[in-house]
Amino acid sequence: MALDAYVWAAGVATDLVNTAPEVWHGEDHLPDQASLAAFAELHSIPSATRPSDLLAVRLLRTTVRDLIDHPDQASLVTGATALTSAIGDVTLDVSSGHARWTVSLRPGATVSDSLSLVCGVGILGVVRALGAERLRVCSAAGCRGAFIDTTRPGRRRYCMPGLCGNRVNVANHRARRATAYTPQGNQA
Repeated sequence: MALDAYVWAAGVATDLVNTAPEVWHGEDHLPDQASLAAFAELHSIPSATRPSDLLAVRLLRTTVRDLIDHPDQASLVTGATALTSAIGDVTLDVSSGHARWTVSLRPGATVSDSLSLVCGVGILGVVRALGAERLRVCSAAGCRGAFIDTTRPGRRRYCMPGLCGNRVNVANHRARRATAYTPQGNQA
């Protein structure tokens, strides 16, 4: 994984924290090993899953969510560095004609190790390139999701724009329509 792939890595971290039951009103989107394997495959995480990985990934999810909920730069750097510290080896890859830093997983790494590394790189990259204020909670009423904003303007407001953003837009549209008509059905 290239260390400059922090946008992708931050997206994986966002998707991971938003599998939690509190985001989905009690339904865990990582309920079993099969769902974990599907999540890993969807995000191109190359590790095979084992039964013990599910608990480890759920603990990682809690750790990453805690980092997002408390976006103090020093705490983010310390926490994200801890996620990456014992998992991979940093090297300088010059094979493509231009040098770039990469990190590779050590042999025997688990899916939890892989996700930990990816989340740590995502958080560190965002803190370095965009700032700690890019780690946010969803602004949709009733949503408990969180996200890492890697958009260019940095104005993202929702953990899942297609879901939470759409719900807010529909509610706003209905409210506008309701105020545009009087109780008799005539336009005001």
